[in-house]
Formats: sequence, structure tokens, C-alpha cells
Amino acid sequence: MIRKVEPVEVSGGFPESKGVRYMAHIVSKEELKGHGRLYAHVRLPSGSSVGWHQHVHDTEPYYVIKGEGDFYEGDSEFCERKKTHVKAGEVCVINVGQWHAIENNSSQDLEFIALIYNEPGYTNS
Repeated sequence: MIRKVEPVEVSGGFPESKGVRYMAHIVSKEELKGHGRLYAHVRLPSGSSVGWHQHVHDTEPYYVIKGEGDFYEGDSEFCERKKTHVKAGEVCVINVGQWHAIENNSSQDLEFIALIYNEPGYTNS
């Protein structure tokens, strides 16, 4: 099966999120068959972000395919956040239970692939 993937505008969703983001769902949650809940191409225009949040029984690495931005990670909601500048070709590895955010502080779009998959032994139905 071949299908065209169309981006959808998303705003908010997480505290501290700024601006809008565009998500093109590569496969649906149903197509992930209980192994995860999201596989998407995400585009953050300049000044936009995915706010600080945590995945409890799953994880979500980002593979940056275009542009650059700042990735934040930490072990708790109120911890000191580690900031790393990321660019195309790099992967933001997020462990199960870790807090994270990503922000586009550049003048160009930031694009990445996001895959939310479950920790071993957990099924997200």
C-alpha cells in the first residue's frame, strides 16, 4: 500500500510549547499494533517548540533531518535541564521516564522524525 502523508497543524499539547508544529503521521497508532503510538515527521517553524514533557512507559527518539535547534533533557520535572544544540543527521536519544523538549531558535524550519515506542513488557492500547 502506498499513501500520501499530509501534515496537520498542532498547537499546545504540552506546557511550555510555543507556536505551532506540523505533524505528518507516517503510520497510525493502529498500524503500530500495540508496539507504540506515534511515528511522524515533525516540522517546527522558527520560534516553535515541543514543550517539556515525560514519557512514562514509552520513549521517543528524534532523528533530525533538516535544520537545527536546542534539545533539552532531564530526570525530573523541576530539574536543571541539560541543553544540547542539535542539527541534521543527529539523534536525540530519550530514555524511558526521562523528561525532554525541543525548540527551534533558528531562522529555518527544524524537521525531525519522532517514533514513540513502548518499553519492553508494556503495551499501549
